[in-house]
Amino acid sequence: MPDQFAGTLDSVSSPATRAVAVAPHDVTALADVPKALFVGTGGTLVLRGAGNADTTFKNVPDGSVLPFRAQFVRATGTTAADIVALY
Repeated sequence: MPDQFAGTLDSVSSPATRAVAVAPHDVTALADVPKALFVGTGGTLVLRGAGNADTTFKNVPDGSVLPFRAQFVRATGTTAADIVALY
């Protein structure tokens, strides 16, 4: 099947083309900064954006897409699960 958007430049607002499971960790950064995070099982997320301090997102519902460009998904304080980085 041809991709009609193959010649389009990728941007932060473009749909993701890759998805990678995230294992929260307190000191290991994500390999790349994603466009957004998909949260399969809701809860609390502790994230650090590129160059920012940690931020806590509480009551994130199941099946949410969080449009936040996280550099870290911290294990401490994160109760959400089934997290997928969207690139």
